Amino acid sequence: MARPLGRLHPMAVSADPVELARPAAPDRAAAPVRAAGVTVTRSRSGRLWVVALALVAALVAVPVLALLWQAARGSQGLWSHMLAHVLPQAVSQTAILLAGVGVLVTVIGTSTAWLVTAYDFPGRRWLEWLLLLPLAVPTYIIAYAYLDILHPLGPVQTAIRALLGFDSPRDFRLPDIRSMTGGILLLGLVLYPYVYLTTRAMFVTQAANLVEVSRSFGVTRRGVFLRVALPLARPAIAVGVSLALMEALNDIGATEFLGIRTLTNSIYTTWVTRSDLPGAAQIALVMLAVVVALVVLERWARRSQRYWTNAQRARPLARHRLGRVAGLAALGLALVPVLLGFVFPALHLSIVAFRRVQVSGISSRLAGEALNTVILAGSVTAVVVAAGLLVAFVTRAFQSRTTAALGRIAAIGYAMPGTVVAIGILIPIAALDRSIDAAAREWFGVSTGLLLIGSGAALSYAYFVRFLTIGSGGVESGLARLPRSYDHAARCLGRGSCGTLCHVHLPLCRAALASAALLVFVDCMKELPATLLLRPLNFETLATHLYGEAARGTYEEGAIAALLIVAVGTLPAMLLARIGGKPN
Repeated sequence: MARPLGRLHPMAVSADPVELARPAAPDRAAAPVRAAGVTVTRSRSGRLWVVALALVAALVAVPVLALLWQAARGSQGLWSHMLAHVLPQAVSQTAILLAGVGVLVTVIGTSTAWLVTAYDFPGRRWLEWLLLLPLAVPTYIIAYAYLDILHPLGPVQTAIRALLGFDSPRDFRLPDIRSMTGGILLLGLVLYPYVYLTTRAMFVTQAANLVEVSRSFGVTRRGVFLRVALPLARPAIAVGVSLALMEALNDIGATEFLGIRTLTNSIYTTWVTRSDLPGAAQIALVMLAVVVALVVLERWARRSQRYWTNAQRARPLARHRLGRVAGLAALGLALVPVLLGFVFPALHLSIVAFRRVQVSGISSRLAGEALNTVILAGSVTAVVVAAGLLVAFVTRAFQSRTTAALGRIAAIGYAMPGTVVAIGILIPIAALDRSIDAAAREWFGVSTGLLLIGSGAALSYAYFVRFLTIGSGGVESGLARLPRSYDHAARCLGRGSCGTLCHVHLPLCRAALASAALLVFVDCMKELPATLLLRPLNFETLATHLYGEAARGTYEEGAIAALLIVAVGTLPAMLLARIGGKPN
């Protein structure tokens, strides 16, 4: 899914230090010590808060360190085998996929954002939030749906043959969607909202005087877009493209269904099929290097962010009213990605699911899997939001280089694909399981087996690492709206750090907490790679159920699960539609 933007993602949050004002009352929080332009509060309670933040950061860092250790201890000849037979194809396929998806999401996201921002036409207000709906469709679900829609015996090809007078697929059939081209198109159709949302937020607040000056010099509207608006929006585009590419890199279902062998699929095959954990760790290390390269590239593209954000103080851009014909053409053009990326797949899944329910009803197996999904996602959401609150509060209340560094470490999990997180977690958790089992055998004469992996604790840990940034980013966005004078007033009234958090921050940030919880819950429901690799035996979620049905080719069986995931995924899409830009 849908993943969060702006302050909900580590790459979209400014890392500039903000100086904390001196507390007014020298109560239980000790006097601040100023060093290098940053105020650090040295007290026992302050140290405990920082230690708690360090523990959270350590939990996130453990998978990365374990991955490095496992990759380093692999056999010497394994790297040569990987370099000769596995990595060339996987890296080339991944690079082609990322390049194609990057171009497609940039074109669709930027053009639609400019269209609904710079022009006024019938249906524009509806388009502003309709264009976000494809974000509710996970990548593996759109591949699953279109494999059935465009199947030689599916509705589209059957209708075309009927119109052309052909009776058999041997007489006429469309090109197979199982290809690199199909993968780029389908992933681009559901990932472009990342670019649309960040770029539209930029265009909405762009200075109108810049456009008016350009127009006064005789620049056409097309020239204004290409020579003024687009250069100013490059940092926002870079953020959205980076998010989309990391989602494409994290995908395992869509590429598997479409026959594309990416690094993610190579990790899964090496680990599960060949039982080669060191080899999978080494491929995951290469994948982690790709993620780091994406982050560095995004940072480089945003190096001039201060330039375009200063223009946001000016009055907003005035829209140009289109004529009836041009307006209808703009509406139809902008509706294409909505129809292809959301309406058609959701409609097809609804029809297939309805037919399935009519024939055999809803199986108890699916109900149990839905319950597993809700319980797992709900429990992880509670822990993630609580830990996110801790991270956001400590980095706000006790500003220093240490807390800033710990906050950045706690945010790295979201940038890691699910397969990388799963391998990094399996290594220490499996070692801990073996230690617990050995101790239980020695002390009590019983075997605990794979206690942590078998109970789902490892999977919950993977969700925690992956989605902690969403929780902390959501809370941070809420805390950023509170003036620091509130904190100082609470200190003057004798409230310590805990009292300020409980009596000031929490009541005023309930909406931000609820939004963060919703986003984390939906992302947990949709997560496929980590769930496939770390779920206990005989434990299925809606995502793994859908993956299994698609792998067997029984699309009707998985339609209900897919529809449930899409229906729940529309909630954060609607939320983002409300906060994605200023009201119009």
